[in-house]
Amino acid sequence: MTQQKITLTLDGPIATVTLNRPDKLNALDPEMLDGLEAALAQVDQDERTRVMLLTGAGERAFCVGADINAWAALEPLDMWRRWIRDGHRVFGRLAGLRQPVIAVLNGFTFGGGLELALAADVRLAADGIELAMPEVKIGTIPGWGGTQRLPALIGPARAKQMILTGDRIDARKAERLGLVNEVFPRAVLMNEALALARAMAQNAPLSVQMAKQLIDGGGGVSSTALEALAGALAASTDDGREGIASFRERRPAQFEGR
Repeated sequence: MTQQKITLTLDGPIATVTLNRPDKLNALDPEMLDGLEAALAQVDQDERTRVMLLTGAGERAFCVGADINAWAALEPLDMWRRWIRDGHRVFGRLAGLRQPVIAVLNGFTFGGGLELALAADVRLAADGIELAMPEVKIGTIPGWGGTQRLPALIGPARAKQMILTGDRIDARKAERLGLVNEVFPRAVLMNEALALARAMAQNAPLSVQMAKQLIDGGGGVSSTALEALAGALAASTDDGREGIASFRERRPAQFEGR
């Protein structure tokens, strides 16, 4: 699938989604949110895809956040009805994707762009890039999960320092804080990301996906993760099959605890 501002490429078990608006530093607008959601739906439904990479086109930015021109003129109710709620839905879908997601931060990662990266499972960064939550500098606040995901990742005090100052940090400091997993020279960043993706993809896919869900559920990231796994397990038991059979045959179920 290819859209104007979002591209999706499939290479064996690895999918790569690219924010493709380099002239605007990959700033997110409504069309990009729609395209990203469509790409995530395709990845989720593709049984061959085991790992997804998320990156930005060009050499300057991964994503500098929400396009101010796309939301500055909106009335508060319109902000809530579409812009904020759509962003939460799409970022939530990214965070809940069954396959692991590696964010490849190849340039500036600011505001909504950092919130997007926070919804991934792993973040790899190019040496020399800068990251920030600069919303307070323009009279707003992080609106797509940053006030929740950032403290969960690096702790409340450090998250407050980033959010309340709006100051930029470099990739090396982000690595020390635990905001990014590893930092690489720009020239080898994508190769390193692909190597990590292949290492994940060569493992049993269901084990990888279930482990991801358990980690997210245990950390409170996904309140439905454990429920989904338990539901799937229950349906695969003898009692689960008996329950379906008895319903179809319109008879009392005979459960045996197996």
